Amino acid sequence: MSDSNVNMVAPPDGVVGEGFFATKLNDVVGMARANSLWPLPFATSCCGIEFMATMASHYDLARFGSERVSFSPRQADMLMVMGTISKKMAPILRQVYEQMSEPRWVIAVGACASSGGIFDTYSVLQGIDKVIPVDVYVPGCPPRPEQIVDGVMKLQELVRSESVRRRSSPEYQELLASYNIS
Repeated sequence: MSDSNVNMVAPPDGVVGEGFFATKLNDVVGMARANSLWPLPFATSCCGIEFMATMASHYDLARFGSERVSFSPRQADMLMVMGTISKKMAPILRQVYEQMSEPRWVIAVGACASSGGIFDTYSVLQGIDKVIPVDVYVPGCPPRPEQIVDGVMKLQELVRSESVRRRSSPEYQELLASYNIS
């Protein structure tokens, strides 16, 4: 295979000279984080089936650096909530989120995780953003695998441009405090 056929991540902007390359630490860390997200699927219904298709060979989320699916919150940095979340499940979802180490990101996949979907009842949580902060919303009921891939790519853009110091900023601490997360 020739070098022209290999798809590589474009390097961040920097200064290039003979024998050296200099850039900003934020850009390098952002690029590394964005291309090595480890998803933790929290799937409860039909959106989970679409996620399975997204991880399979036809759509292959591994192309975007999310090959290693983790089923342990301590070894994941991207929580993908898919499907209907009942109010009884909300504390467990929150516990899973809190067990993840920083930096951590959340994608709400589908109408149910985003807004409760068609289930406007007393027992269904009307959006996971009532209990944990959400970074990207993927619409649909259920969303197609292409939409889930697009959601992951949107999250990659966010991660790539995020400052290394954002997680220790007063604004971020205030966001966590609004959810009573320390």
